[in-house]
Amino acid sequence: MQKFSIGPLEWALLIGLSIIWGGSYLFMKVAVASVPVLTIVFARVALGAFALALVILLIRTHFPKGVGVWRSFLGMGIINNVIPMSLIVYGTSKIDAGLASIINAMTPLFAIIIAHFATTDERFTANRLIGVALGVCGVIVLIGPSFLFNTEINLWGELACLAATLSYASASIFGRRFARMKLQPIQIAFGQTASASLVLLPISFVIDKPWTLVMPTEEAILSIAALGILCTAIGYLMYFRVLNNSGAVAVALVTLLIPPSALVLGIFVLGETLSLTDLIGMGLIGIGLVIVNFKLKSAHTISERNTATTSS
Repeated sequence: MQKFSIGPLEWALLIGLSIIWGGSYLFMKVAVASVPVLTIVFARVALGAFALALVILLIRTHFPKGVGVWRSFLGMGIINNVIPMSLIVYGTSKIDAGLASIINAMTPLFAIIIAHFATTDERFTANRLIGVALGVCGVIVLIGPSFLFNTEINLWGELACLAATLSYASASIFGRRFARMKLQPIQIAFGQTASASLVLLPISFVIDKPWTLVMPTEEAILSIAALGILCTAIGYLMYFRVLNNSGAVAVALVTLLIPPSALVLGIFVLGETLSLTDLIGMGLIGIGLVIVNFKLKSAHTISERNTATTSS
């Protein structure tokens, strides 16, 4: 059984990744104004795969080989790139970037639930159960009014982002297998994005018909470039390093750190606003995730007392 822990390096990578991926909501919001959803996602992963391939050649690391390895890359590319990225790009075209990032903060909660049933070394604990309950309450506060009473298009944007979150959580569990394959983070990141590119190429051509589109704006082109190089190539190098070292639930924690950076970018760059309900929901999710990942002092004290009683 593998024991996972989050060290100083992993925390630094998570914070850096939250800043990078927090900015991705801004870039997607800008790009989707003049480029169709699937074309954005294809361009993002294809550019990311190309950048990673260049780095592999420069550092003279071999490209991953084996049918089984590439079958796993294909699965990871679909559930960690194709499905969630398409849903999030669609979702951010309907709702504020800040709200989309808050919904994405549900990822660790889904990861905890899936990991409990799919793994033997990342199981439920009492503090995780309490944290999950608080997090679910936060999401209900966050999207409940729209989900229950609103029939406007925003509901579909919220549901798309929530479905993307479930896909990301599943991917964090699925991706644990690459540590057993002894692959480097850059090899995993390349394999995933290359596979996703191959899946998206025919789909985007059939649905979006990119040859019929008008020339995107300069802002959209720059945003897609940032999505590909910064958010995908560099971002997934950091992601797979944390996943290999600290486990699925730990890497999913990045979504707890994303909302503050996305909110700041959304407010100061796009002029977006958040309601009090949004802030309360985010607060409940944040408290829930803190409890999930750090034992309550009272629980620790009770455990020590029980140990002392048993010893005596």
